[in-house]
Amino acid sequence: MKLRVSAALFGLGVLLLVLAVGLPLYVAPAITKLPYDLKPTTLVAEAPNARFLQITADSEAVTVEVPRATLRSTIEVLPQPGATKDRLPKQLKGDAVIWDVYQTVVRSDTEDPITAYSTQLALYRVSGTAAPWDDQWLKQDDSEGTPKGNVQYSGLTYKFPFGAEKKDYPIFDRDLKEALPAAYVGTETREGIEVYRYEQRIEEEELYTPEESLQVLLGTFAPEATTGKVIYSNTRTYWVDPVTGAWIDTRDQPRKELRPDVGPTTVLLDADFSYTDDTVKNSVETVKSNRLKIGLARLWGPIAAGVLGLIALVVGLRLFLRTGGAAGRHSAAAPAGGSPATTKVDQEPS
Repeated sequence: MKLRVSAALFGLGVLLLVLAVGLPLYVAPAITKLPYDLKPTTLVAEAPNARFLQITADSEAVTVEVPRATLRSTIEVLPQPGATKDRLPKQLKGDAVIWDVYQTVVRSDTEDPITAYSTQLALYRVSGTAAPWDDQWLKQDDSEGTPKGNVQYSGLTYKFPFGAEKKDYPIFDRDLKEALPAAYVGTETREGIEVYRYEQRIEEEELYTPEESLQVLLGTFAPEATTGKVIYSNTRTYWVDPVTGAWIDTRDQPRKELRPDVGPTTVLLDADFSYTDDTVKNSVETVKSNRLKIGLARLWGPIAAGVLGLIALVVGLRLFLRTGGAAGRHSAAAPAGGSPATTKVDQEPS
């Protein structure tokens, strides 16, 4: 019985040591990737007392104005495991995932839509950077047609890498359609989690504006002008969990101005978006859960499995030695007690 117990303990010890080695080598890398079956995510941000361009049309006229109100931005991230399996090219298989993303911005007081966009893109599972995929597309507002490949994503889009570092990262700007650097500016604590803070600053960039749209703006705000341009600035701040690369909170401060060749400048957008309390709370809960899984696989699981495995091996080995030693002593004592039988065998026959 003791031999069976010692063998079981020895086997358990070996198994636990194998687990201690396998968790950081195989399990941890597997869970520090974007999963194929990631749950859909909704992110909500609000900009109180924002100034924004609102265009409304009815059967009689088109009204163009720049009112003030609270804006609410809702982003929905919908992973597409089926498309990931069937539509990614061979060189991206296993390394990237496809996401659909939708954003709507509405006036909180009237629920009137202000802007919207939808997009489909591929992201690398570890770094979170945009993957080179010919079928990516971006549709803004009510623009007609969304040809595949009408946008070339680069840099980061909706998350930072697993194991984010204290360095600059390029983040894609949808208005300029290029990636610009976001600088690491410090470490803070948000909701009990140590986070890295990054800032992206965009200063006075001219936006491409279709001539028809430009003429509508000039006709409303600068009727004496013959031409003009839309100037765009923004400051984005990201509070990022360095373990998972997830955003804990964000702040987005876009500003757009119409600058005609004749007449005053008109502010078309001046807003300060931040995640709502519920969005921050949900982000924190998700980060804590994922941090626990990663920590168990990388550190605490291997330590616990290694310690328990060594204990099981030592106990099993000691039990085996004790059991084997007792059996040896019993075997050695038997000939002394059985000496008459030995004498009988050794006697010559009479």
